Amino acid sequence: MSVFERALIGFVSVGVGALFVAATLYPIDSPTRSPSAVFSLPGSAGDRTAKYGRANAALAGGPTVALVASKFHRHKYDMATIRAGKAPVPPLFLTAFPRDIVRIRTPETRKNFFFKMVLPLVLRVNDTIAEDRRRLMSLAAAKRDGQRLAAEDRLWLAAKLDQYGVRRAGLVELARRMDTVPPSLAIAQAAEETGWGTSRFAREGNALFGQWTFAAAGGLVPKDRASGKQHKIRVFQTLTQAVGAYVANLNTHRAYRGFRAERARMRKSKATPDGMTLAQSLASYSERGRAYVTSIQRIIRANQLSQLDKARLGGGLISAIKEPAI
Repeated sequence: MSVFERALIGFVSVGVGALFVAATLYPIDSPTRSPSAVFSLPGSAGDRTAKYGRANAALAGGPTVALVASKFHRHKYDMATIRAGKAPVPPLFLTAFPRDIVRIRTPETRKNFFFKMVLPLVLRVNDTIAEDRRRLMSLAAAKRDGQRLAAEDRLWLAAKLDQYGVRRAGLVELARRMDTVPPSLAIAQAAEETGWGTSRFAREGNALFGQWTFAAAGGLVPKDRASGKQHKIRVFQTLTQAVGAYVANLNTHRAYRGFRAERARMRKSKATPDGMTLAQSLASYSERGRAYVTSIQRIIRANQLSQLDKARLGGGLISAIKEPAI
């Protein structure tokens, strides 16, 4: 073994040892600096593979409506059955909207197709968060019982505090932020922001929720952007990443503290958070204010989206489809 290799191994060993020493000496309640962690958004390729198997359900690269519809039919994806709670939602995750979705002329057909596309994405992101939340609740209960947490659990908590931007309030505030978003609300907002999947931002940038960015590189410039404005619409590699960013925004941005407080209140009263109620706290989401809230609630009510709040993803292996390159 060369001198360089021995030095490299020694350096790595010291680094790993330092992490565990820090976790042991500084438990989560102490004012230690949490590790600066970079996380993939829920629904990344590795995340999907871990739960559903290799190449399970990625409908890749802007396929056609016919191709996606055939996939839905093959896996008996029926919204009436889902609404009635008689079947789980097939884990079919489109990476992009069908490029010819604008050709669906019948409003009800387009809406039903949109629901089928977006619902699995929202459930997948929610599943990831719910799994983390269960671990958080378990660790919080252990701390209340006076148990000392394992080093790996303390490191996990520190990383999650960093991920959710929690600095002072600790586990109470983390529990308030680490929570799911009702599918009815997410679907209604996506429908409003994308014109049921037909907007330029949705088709060119997988932008489901109209999130702004001021980054110099990337983003789509709104055609009606006022003179002197610098914002662009944030773009995403996949639709699941767009959903993950939307949920992270609601769970961390200061503008949505009221949303998180109302959701926490519903949790405390043993009620299931619902989109109609939580939409009332999203006036800050749009420049339209209360008119935006009214529009979101109208979409939820008119399309009976609250029926989807109890929908659950199914498991099993579902083969990927991808159109041949032209």
